[in-house]
Amino acid sequence: MEAPASPFDTLLYNVDADGIAVITLNRPDKLNAINTQVLADLQRAFRQTRSDERVRGVVLTGSGEKAFAAGADIAEFTDLDALEGHRFALRGQAILTSIENSPKPVVAAVNGYALGGGCELALACHLRVASENAQFGLPEVGLGLIPGYGGTQRLPRLVGQGLATEMILTGDRITAERAHAIGLVNHVTPSSDLLAKAQEIVGTIVSKAPLAVAMALNALRSVDLPQAQGLQMEAALFGQACGTEDFQEGVHAFLNKQKPEFSGR
Repeated sequence: MEAPASPFDTLLYNVDADGIAVITLNRPDKLNAINTQVLADLQRAFRQTRSDERVRGVVLTGSGEKAFAAGADIAEFTDLDALEGHRFALRGQAILTSIENSPKPVVAAVNGYALGGGCELALACHLRVASENAQFGLPEVGLGLIPGYGGTQRLPRLVGQGLATEMILTGDRITAERAHAIGLVNHVTPSSDLLAKAQEIVGTIVSKAPLAVAMALNALRSVDLPQAQGLQMEAALFGQACGTEDFQEGVHAFLNKQKPEFSGR
């Protein structure tokens, strides 16, 4: 039985019986454009996923069939000057980084347009599944801007410098199939199967040891460090994992050909 939705102005929030929280951007009349209130709700929702012991993983998607999030709400840009623009970018970056740093897996189910800030939001998730009608793009240069919520940093790390440079400088959109081919998304599905596929992936992950999943995500974030430092972090986290009850349970279950029952300790 699903838990009742939490009161957010611009989001729907539900936790299913398997511990998967589904967070839905809910401004379909605005193609789920990201404004100040959406950012505030996302910040609060992801804090809730961290503190709620029921939640093992998260699916982030958009309402309707047209858009995951079709960029930022441009109406909020009219009063930005250099100082306010800097603050605006820093706030958005901090919220998206908190999503990226979630110890629980976050999968974006991209159900249509993921443009500008919407594309950057998808990039901040750990994995991305796209519907066949999805489109991705960073069109900010056409507004006299650049991506400000992490697009210039996360996209090249994901698809490589050359492809990211082309996307950012041209502002061109790419299809879901192209996004899959360059490694921007992990899977492409029919729209009718999108949410189920994202939930399936999260369900597979949350069936594993939760502390090990969190440690693996932490280790993966060290990929930008020099390799020697990254290896040191990996070894330290490996050692921490060996000190958990879940490690003992996993080894015992494997040797006895049983299904492990992880406790998160």
